[in-house]
Amino acid sequence: MSAKIKNDKGTIFIEDTVLATIAGLSAIECYGLVGMSSRNAADGLVELLRKDNLKRGVKICTDDDKITIDLYIVVQFGTKISVVANNIIDKVKYNIENLTGMKVEKININVEGVRVQK
Repeated sequence: MSAKIKNDKGTIFIEDTVLATIAGLSAIECYGLVGMSSRNAADGLVELLRKDNLKRGVKICTDDDKITIDLYIVVQFGTKISVVANNIIDKVKYNIENLTGMKVEKININVEGVRVQK
């Protein structure tokens, strides 16, 4: 499903993969985040994703002009998870709203693991 923006000149469709890429690149810039993990970490194995696959760690749900985002992340050991999550939420919301002109309704952060940096 894609996001839809209507204006007086026509309709703009933005694919969910574009929104997921924007969200993933925005999140990865935040301090305390080691990386994005895949959404299907149900078997207990968490896989860190490379920069070209960040959209696999993001789930986008669009409803008219509102966006709900689920992010699956791995945080750095020793950082306060709530602070890291709030920074990610603020950064992703700001970038999505400014780049697309759409409203972000909700951002859910799913911490899939903690990694010790050497």
